[in-house]
Amino acid sequence: MGLEAILRGYLLEEALAWLLRSSGYQLLVAAEQDPQELVSEGSTLKVRGRGTAHQVDVLGEWAFNPAFSLPVRLFLEAKFYATPCRIEVIRNAHGVIHDVNENYAASGQNGRPRRRFQYSYSLFSASGFSEDAQEYAVAHQISLVDLSGDSFAWLRTLIYTTAKRLCAERVRHHVTPFPVTWMRSVLRRRLGTADVHLLPTVTTQAVLFRAGAERVLEEFVAGLLRYEETELLIGFPSAPFIIPLKVDDKRRFVAHADAHPTHLVRIHRIGHEPHAEWVLSPWGDEATYTLRFTMPAHIERWITETEDQRVHRSRAVKSDFLSNITVYRMEGDEPRIYQLQYERTQFRRSAADTTP
Repeated sequence: MGLEAILRGYLLEEALAWLLRSSGYQLLVAAEQDPQELVSEGSTLKVRGRGTAHQVDVLGEWAFNPAFSLPVRLFLEAKFYATPCRIEVIRNAHGVIHDVNENYAASGQNGRPRRRFQYSYSLFSASGFSEDAQEYAVAHQISLVDLSGDSFAWLRTLIYTTAKRLCAERVRHHVTPFPVTWMRSVLRRRLGTADVHLLPTVTTQAVLFRAGAERVLEEFVAGLLRYEETELLIGFPSAPFIIPLKVDDKRRFVAHADAHPTHLVRIHRIGHEPHAEWVLSPWGDEATYTLRFTMPAHIERWITETEDQRVHRSRAVKSDFLSNITVYRMEGDEPRIYQLQYERTQFRRSAADTTP
């Protein structure tokens, strides 16, 4: 696999950490944030597992603690390959999460009680996932998020261009290996996704390369900031998966959701598998806001495997899995919880209902 594809994945991870900022996803970047669970080796951050410590590139803790649950920490990994992400990546994720969640002791040093966390793993892919990867992830409750839809075309284009330019700078100035940790540190400072006082001091000795690469990264940040009104909220449906909700207009969504923390919504499916998207909007006032998301690929396959059952199965998915979607959002330091409810029995049959 070439450096350019690897860099695309790293850039996507940092962009996602920024897009998730309003969902209460807070990056962990230094061992001092949790000396019992985290360890630093140079500029590398690791998480202690039962068998070994695991290197982590993007790890965050949710500001919200769901009822009857341990505080949740999420490993975020992203791939930007030319082909669908394969099962080997999912197997590695399962091994890491299994080992980390088994690393538990009732007390730490001097018998002091230890905090405990529930670690989860989410894999994002700009080109989807292979069928066996999807089946393995479902079996082991690893969240897969497909970013190949139209809603994220702007992000894929920005990342593709940036990775190509960074590789050109590396070749021009004969830099080997590429300073990935330095790049991440620069982006986290510029995007404000981590406390700058906690970020390790990372430099690259290639002065001319650094100047050129910083210009490229500044333009990447500027490209993201042009979409500053865009947020990626995480929806927690009545299902064994999460759904990323892309907000088309943050201000209109927040205004409506703050006024109606629990409200009925209309959901319809547009496009065709494998690039089908779902659109969610308030019932009876669809123009107020829209949220877009994709469903796991195995659900999309089930919906479309029989054409004459497509509408019926779409409705079944909405009733079974999307009847209640919980969304957590931070407004400054203030946590907010919204309930988006799809309740088909409350709706009169209309022409709009014929849309799957």
